[in-house]
Amino acid sequence: MRFVKGHGTENDFVILPDPDGVLDLTADAVVRLCDRRAGIGADGILRVVRTKAMDLGDIDGSGGTEALDGAEWFMDYRNADGSIAEMCGNGVRVFARYLVDSGLAAPGEWDIATRGGLKHVTLGPSGDVSVDMGTPVPLGPGEASLAGAVFRGERVSMGNPHLACPVYLPVAALDLSRAPEFDPQAFPDGVNVEFYRPVGERHLEMRVYERGSGETRSCGTGTVAAAVAAAAGTTGPGEWTVDVLGGRLTVTLDGGTSHLRGPAVLVAEGETRPGWI
Repeated sequence: MRFVKGHGTENDFVILPDPDGVLDLTADAVVRLCDRRAGIGADGILRVVRTKAMDLGDIDGSGGTEALDGAEWFMDYRNADGSIAEMCGNGVRVFARYLVDSGLAAPGEWDIATRGGLKHVTLGPSGDVSVDMGTPVPLGPGEASLAGAVFRGERVSMGNPHLACPVYLPVAALDLSRAPEFDPQAFPDGVNVEFYRPVGERHLEMRVYERGSGETRSCGTGTVAAAVAAAAGTTGPGEWTVDVLGGRLTVTLDGGTSHLRGPAVLVAEGETRPGWI
């Protein structure tokens, strides 16, 4: 099995080229690949497959793969625990960088198909990648508990579920060694929980516990969700800087869609040994 290793602000991925969709990627194989001691190690898997080779049925009631016909490539994203996720903001930037680096797409602007719909990316032959993340959908208040403390925040859908909670102490003080607890009736599909603190004008620091992966060094969709929650009822649309454990991302809110800009780095490539998976 050929693979490439990459990361976006240290949210890292194993990229599996599978253009014709012939790879039988089981949940167990994903877990083994993402294992940081016995495998390659990653927060998730990015399978690179042509959209026409996917059989996805109806995606969010939007007409299934027919709604994705404008994109040649589909990002099949899996969490480290083997579960399937709708979208990954850092992942889609790394996916785009891989397509350009491998000659499967030219620098410029084009769409990538995901389970969360089409995502428009803009990138050059090197440097940062920008992605149109779509319109954030605020869903009202919610809460989670961590180490016996209750944190209240805003539920936001970015094609995947988020709960963005403001905190008033440095985020480094939080203990995210265990998953935050939440009401499964409010979040039937699980939830990514962000803890953010304002550190300047339109400037946040953030940590995140992702469903299916645990605490990660960064979360692209979560970064946008945190900016949306911080902007609600205060400064409104504009550009936000968000510092995560793995670096810095920029979120632009224009009152309609949202854009995420940040680095996407490919670090290694190789093959798994025969019979290992």
